Amino acid sequence: MIRTFFLALAIALAPAMATATSCPGNPDALGTERTIEVDAKSTPRIGRKQFPVTLPLHAKELVLTFDDGPWPGTTPKVLNALKSECVSATFFLLGRNAAAHPQLARRAVADGHSVGHHSYSHPPLDRMPVAKAEAEIDRGIAADELALYGERRTTPTTPFFRFPGFASNRAILDRMSKRGVVVFGADVWASDWVRMTPEQELHLILSRIEQVGRGIVLFHDTKAQTAQMLPAFLHELKRRGYSIVHVIPARSRSALQ
Repeated sequence: MIRTFFLALAIALAPAMATATSCPGNPDALGTERTIEVDAKSTPRIGRKQFPVTLPLHAKELVLTFDDGPWPGTTPKVLNALKSECVSATFFLLGRNAAAHPQLARRAVADGHSVGHHSYSHPPLDRMPVAKAEAEIDRGIAADELALYGERRTTPTTPFFRFPGFASNRAILDRMSKRGVVVFGADVWASDWVRMTPEQELHLILSRIEQVGRGIVLFHDTKAQTAQMLPAFLHELKRRGYSIVHVIPARSRSALQ
């Protein structure tokens, strides 16, 4: 049974691109090694910090994710660092920040990143009635969609969601699964909500990555220390032989209801 599940998972997450392409202007760039597609039908939630399974990544493969943006001053620096290394990531937007800074949200899409959702105002959704929690989620999606694509809707173009503070419960998780939305947890994080120097954060996240070996990495593009640390982090990943995987929605998924 378990073997069958993981076989199905591997098929559902089959690589869409096997090799990295060259990076204009930076032949030594880290780059994006490959892209994989995810579908909520087979992969409703991922990330071993919260859930039993994660993405079927090879050794030293990482998926980079950023929460809480977009934010002036820090998000542009993060996007610049990723672009200079031709690295694709996933951004989980707060609706209120996307509404306030739509040009930054649109830049993330224009740069080729996946853009998911993170609620409107970052409340603890697990403490709310399901209907109220879902209304908060929908408000965030609608604000993100308007900022990104000019249309206010609660059916997300990219059906990815991360719970604020990972605060979920079974009822809300089941509801997201029925809506065809993949819920992202994480396998490792930088704890960048704690004040530290960029050098301290770099040392911390690299040591944690070395312990887990692969997985979904969580940062916040609203944090100045992360924005400052990111170029050195990407260079060090290259030096240590890590590869970046970009996650996108499964192309064959049917329209969400």
